[in-house]
Amino acid sequence: MASWRGMSPRARREAIDGYISIAPWLIGFLLFTLGPILASFYISFTQWTLIRPPEWVGLSNYERMFTRDPLFWQAIKVTITFVVLTLPLQIILGLALSLMLNLKVRGMNLFRTIFYIPAVISGVAVSLMFIWLLQPDTGVINTLLEGIGVKGPAWFWDPNWALPSVALMSLWAVGGGAVIYLAGLQNIPPHLYEAAQIDGANTWHRFWKITLPLLTPTLFFQLIVTMIGAFKVFTEAFVITKGGPLKATYFYLFYFYEEAFQNFNMGYASALALILMLIILVATVLVNFTSKRWVYYEADGEGAP
Repeated sequence: MASWRGMSPRARREAIDGYISIAPWLIGFLLFTLGPILASFYISFTQWTLIRPPEWVGLSNYERMFTRDPLFWQAIKVTITFVVLTLPLQIILGLALSLMLNLKVRGMNLFRTIFYIPAVISGVAVSLMFIWLLQPDTGVINTLLEGIGVKGPAWFWDPNWALPSVALMSLWAVGGGAVIYLAGLQNIPPHLYEAAQIDGANTWHRFWKITLPLLTPTLFFQLIVTMIGAFKVFTEAFVITKGGPLKATYFYLFYFYEEAFQNFNMGYASALALILMLIILVATVLVNFTSKRWVYYEADGEGAP
C-alpha cells in the first residue's frame, strides 16, 4: 500500500489501466481454469454420481486406481504406446514436409495451403473418412492393395492392427506441424548457408550443422505440443473403435469419458483426470530438463550447437 501511495497520479493511472486490461483474462483463468482444477481435486476424494451430494471417501479412488483397476493400467499402456508410436513419426515427417515446402518453386503457397488444410478439419469428419478408407472388404486402401496382389489387414477391426491404424491416421494432420517448422526454417539467416556453401559444405552438412541446430527451438516447441496432444487422443476411439477391439484402443481419455459420462462416477473420473495431468506435467518437465543439452538459442548462445 505504501508503494501505491508513493506513486505519481500518472503512474497510478497506468497501473489501473494495466489491471483493467488483464482483468478479462484473469477472471476467465480463475473461473474456467483454476476453479475447475481445484474443484476436480476436491471431487477426486469423493464419491459423486451427480444425483446425490458428494460423499468424502479420502484416498479410496486412488487406491482403487492403482491396486484394483486393470482398466486403468490398460488405458495407461495403450496411451503411452500411442505416444511412442506417433511422436517420432509426426516430428520426422513434419520436418521433412517443411523442408519440401521451403523450396523456392512456383506455386509453393498453394501447396502449403493444401498440406495445412487437413489440420483444421474436424476430427469426427476425419474419423468417418478413415472408416471408409480402411474398411476391410470395401475400403479404398484394401481395394488398391488387392489390385497389386496384397491382402490388406482388417485395420481398426483387428486387435493387432487397431492401434497402429490410429497412429497412422494421426499423420493426416502432419501439415499443421510442418507449417510451424516452416516458420522456423524461414527465420534462419540465409547468409549462413551462403558462407557454408562457399566453404564447400554439401547439402547434408548444411542441414546437420546449420538447419537442425537453429531449428531446435521449434523442434522443442513441437515436441511438447505434439506429446501433449498424443496423450489426449480421444475422438478416434470414440467415433471408430469404442476402445476396441479387445481394448486395443482403450485410450486414457476414453476411459475417463466412460467413468464420467456413462457410469456417472465423477469422483473416480476426477481422480483419473488429475493423474493424467500429473503424467503430462512430469513428461513435459523431463523434456524441458533435457532441452538444455540439445536446444540451441542463437541469441544468447545457450544449448548444444
